Amino acid sequence: MDLFQVHPRDLDAYIYEYLQPDERFLNQVAETIDKICTFLTGQCPYKISKAVKGGSLGKGTAVKNGSDADMVVFLNHFKSFEDQKENRAKILSDIYDLLLKCEKNIGRQIKMTPPKITHSSSSPRSLNFQFKSTGSSDFVEVDVLPAFDALGQVTWTRAQVYEALIATRERGGEFSPSFTELQRDFVKDRPTKLKSLIRLVKYWYTEHVHRPYKTQLRSREDLPPKYALELLIIHAWESAGKGENFSTAEGFRTVLELIVQYKHLSIYWTTNYNFESYNMGRFLKNKLKEPKPMILDPADPTGNVAGAARWDLVAEAAKYCLQQNCVKNVTSWDVKLGKTFEITVTGLDGKSSISLNVFPNDKVSSLKTEIESLKNLQRSQYYLTFQSRQLEDERTLEYYGIKQHSTIHVNLRLRGGSELQCFNAKNHS
Repeated sequence: MDLFQVHPRDLDAYIYEYLQPDERFLNQVAETIDKICTFLTGQCPYKISKAVKGGSLGKGTAVKNGSDADMVVFLNHFKSFEDQKENRAKILSDIYDLLLKCEKNIGRQIKMTPPKITHSSSSPRSLNFQFKSTGSSDFVEVDVLPAFDALGQVTWTRAQVYEALIATRERGGEFSPSFTELQRDFVKDRPTKLKSLIRLVKYWYTEHVHRPYKTQLRSREDLPPKYALELLIIHAWESAGKGENFSTAEGFRTVLELIVQYKHLSIYWTTNYNFESYNMGRFLKNKLKEPKPMILDPADPTGNVAGAARWDLVAEAAKYCLQQNCVKNVTSWDVKLGKTFEITVTGLDGKSSISLNVFPNDKVSSLKTEIESLKNLQRSQYYLTFQSRQLEDERTLEYYGIKQHSTIHVNLRLRGGSELQCFNAKNHS
């Protein structure tokens, strides 16, 4: 049945009937992956500390006839992120040979295609193969990725793990397999109905974006990864404050509208990392100032999963879908495009002012530093107020209720201890 002809109220039934994967087949795949992991653990010349299932299979967002699974193999042989990159090619070659032996003992209900090595830039990154059902058309795309077990280092705190990650200065997402468990759990723990919405959007993306547009891509061009769509959906659901009972049609329309406005997306979470440490705070602020769209991986702060992709093609398909019956005359959720916002800081001559883009978690001291970089001021010469309240350096903007279009007042300290408010501008919040 054509998705575009489904009535909005029937989308839940459509997902259940047409998009739910064959649970029996997925269980067989999961069991087979476990067997392969056990085989590799016993046969691999490098000690495997653990193996983790990620991708849509691990997250619980698999779609019929098009699921994917990451089998991340954590090796004690890797002592650092740099070590992983340097030795990955040799280890992938050894795992490749072992998988060829494995292939003959998979079982009768699943067929495994021969593995092939995939590359990231010029460096081998993973092994790829498919599990195909012998009883239906269902299949699962599998990537095997060797990784450094950064989160399993008993002498490292979570903050130290991320400090080590950003210290590598590698391109964004280079070491994301090390954070597979965090990526998986960020999606897996969401309500069942939200994961059904994710299935619907991923199905639409496969059928109406990937298949028709992939031939239009030039060399080195890519469409956005499905993980970016998963995170966009979660952001929309969180931002709108929706619980477990919501309209699937409204959620679908909301995501399509966000895609159309992709140039303004600036999305991040502080679930696993935040702005508190100096190095991480500075890194995140610089990262979030990079070109939009920005959807920062909640597990890996180096990875903008929405970056360097042909969102214009996705937006074109979204505009077309918005005109179809499945979301026609449906009200979308009230969702922000990102977490940055603009404030006004009154100037020093009684007339001019400056506009700044800030984050809710920015500290007042950080705001002062930015003001001082633009104006010839020293910290001892002034203080800031918002709604007649003096701002303390270590408090965040969110603490004071500062939001979009708020105005901050600069107040000069005159000699002798008296004070002068530079502006009497109105608060527009």
